[in-house]
Amino acid sequence: MDTDDELRIDAPHRELLDQILDKWSLSVLNELCERPCRFNELRRAIPQVTQKSLTATLRRLERNGVIEREVVSTRPVAVMYRITPLGKTLRHPVDVLLAWASQNMPAIERAREGFDRREEEAHL
Repeated sequence: MDTDDELRIDAPHRELLDQILDKWSLSVLNELCERPCRFNELRRAIPQVTQKSLTATLRRLERNGVIEREVVSTRPVAVMYRITPLGKTLRHPVDVLLAWASQNMPAIERAREGFDRREEEAHL
């Protein structure tokens, strides 16, 4: 990303943001900010996510250093996921984005409705 006033998102930044800000990543991070969780705890906390999607999300977040995976030697063997110090630094920027979305949602809804209305009228 450029440090000048110009906002430029390069491919590595875009890839990272896509991986961290997708809907399942945000849900996982929200859970792990509260406490470490086992895989099945995350599945119960985020019931809409499939096992395959959750596994892929956890692997992406771990690869990016945002969460860590610990194998716990119990019977049966369990895997615990927790947020890393790097992952904790995401809390503030994500909160800012969510606040922006909440504050601007009425204007966004009006824009969407206007766009949809114009699209419908154009296809009549």
